[in-house]
Amino acid sequence: MLEKVEIDLPASSESLAKLTPGSVVYLNGVVYTAREGVYDRILNCGEALPVPLAEVTNANFHCSPAAALNDDGSYRIGAVTATASFRFSKYMGNWLDATGTKVVIGKGGMPAEDYRKILAPRGALYLTTVGYGTGALLGRGIRRVRSVHWLEELGIAQAMWLFEVRDFGPFLVDSDLAGNSLFAQQGELVNRNIEQVYEGLRKPALLRYGETDDRKDELI
Repeated sequence: MLEKVEIDLPASSESLAKLTPGSVVYLNGVVYTAREGVYDRILNCGEALPVPLAEVTNANFHCSPAAALNDDGSYRIGAVTATASFRFSKYMGNWLDATGTKVVIGKGGMPAEDYRKILAPRGALYLTTVGYGTGALLGRGIRRVRSVHWLEELGIAQAMWLFEVRDFGPFLVDSDLAGNSLFAQQGELVNRNIEQVYEGLRKPALLRYGETDDRKDELI
């Protein structure tokens, strides 16, 4: 049975230290969104953070919200669709240093080396969404939009949103504070027996340029 844990944000080092790869996590507090558009403005263009993030939250969600404007000027979020975090590896070290972020949330995980060399040394870990099609489920955990920044300049997907959340999840712990990765662990288990799956099959008659018939090279 999977362990279910609730984390209040900003997350304390003590609460994060209890999380192990494979645990199921729900979040309470404030979560902010930021991806390449925000990272570029802050880290490369030198713009200031629009809010003192470290005082409010330390959880960064890589996602695109389905946002609709209400008559009173507020927003309602019907769903939040996670995006692949590995695309943002080049920003992570500097971003964590600049913001004090300790929880990175997204889809599909990041390279295991990033967990060991970037997140873990900074006391940060990674949570991943559970499968596909969970955007509406996650949307139920968003109580209100606290603020939104650079909406006109960057658009809905790239803007920085701050969500007040309750029972926000489920998320799976991919990496812990030691840099261990659930995805990497499971990948190693699969790779141990991958040759047996294809044992006795003929090699492909035709290969596209650059392809390999080493099955281990096809798995991350």
